[in-house]
Amino acid sequence: MSTDAIVLLKNDHKEIRKLFRDFRGAGPNARVEKGRIVDEIIEALTVHTYIENEGMYPEVRDLAPDLEDDILESYEEHHVADVLVVELAAMKPDDERFDAKTTVLIESVEHHIEEEEQEWFPKVREELGRKQLREMGARMLELRDKAPRSPAQPSTLKKTVDAVIK
Repeated sequence: MSTDAIVLLKNDHKEIRKLFRDFRGAGPNARVEKGRIVDEIIEALTVHTYIENEGMYPEVRDLAPDLEDDILESYEEHHVADVLVVELAAMKPDDERFDAKTTVLIESVEHHIEEEEQEWFPKVREELGRKQLREMGARMLELRDKAPRSPAQPSTLKKTVDAVIK
């Protein structure tokens, strides 16, 4: 398995996109199934944003300061996703706004993934060498092991805000 940080994140993106497709394909009356899928989405996004916020973004910020604006925008996009995840985690699948809130989360995250993969990752790859990306990826794998799995665990929201203020 590659430890390249960008490869790791793109693999996460594939898993997250699959969960989004599963949610969309579940149908309007599949409440139990949608609830299970949203639980998986929440876990996948919580882990993913944690390793980006705690691993990749701070390191890229130090190593490639000219990418600062992109990183700050990504922190804000994560913040929006985190708020929606916290709200969804407190909802039941039969709540009136459950599907709508999940759809907004999906659309927001799809936009973020598209920007990262099409615009930001190529810039990062250009700025950093293979060795740096592999070392960063190895640290991100370590972070994944201790990452929170739900918003009920230590909040990524505070960490995101603290990182932006730094």
